[in-house]
Amino acid sequence: MRGDLRSAANIRVAPKDGGAMWKRTPKHEKNPDTPSAAPPVHRVPSQEPVKTLPTAQSVESFSPEVTRIGKSIMIKGEVSGSENTYLDGELEGSVGLLDGSLTVGPNGRIRADLQARNIVIQGRVDGNLYGLERVELKKSAVFVGDIYTPRIAIEDGAFLEGNVRIGKEIPSPQTRKEDDTAAAK
Repeated sequence: MRGDLRSAANIRVAPKDGGAMWKRTPKHEKNPDTPSAAPPVHRVPSQEPVKTLPTAQSVESFSPEVTRIGKSIMIKGEVSGSENTYLDGELEGSVGLLDGSLTVGPNGRIRADLQARNIVIQGRVDGNLYGLERVELKKSAVFVGDIYTPRIAIEDGAFLEGNVRIGKEIPSPQTRKEDDTAAAK
């Protein structure tokens, strides 16, 4: 009997109708007289799928792998590759990222022609933009040059001095320079 008294969780008091004073309850049965600490929680799965709204994105969100060129870096020459790139420093020359996207950060100071799949400008660019899919000028952008792209977004407050040519056929920077040379003759 002493063993039964130690496991009080398995023992319940019997009613006063003359039944046994103590009755052992098997562990797999629940005791209705024992108050529970918390009511059971019933989880109902949501019937609606989670919806995401498309928003304008900078190149950092296109892919987790972004090459970052910091604001203390200065490059003179040609930058080419196929990775997404975030440029917040200075660059003089040309950029060709045919399979990648380019973001010029708010501290970026560029004097070059830029060619990339997607181009987002937040800083200053003097040169031409060749966006194979899209060009976006953020409100902090200062851009002087011509833009060639099938899609463009210009935020209120962005500065643009130059021409914008929207179309499916985007000339390459080399083709454009040849055309300018022929027109000058």
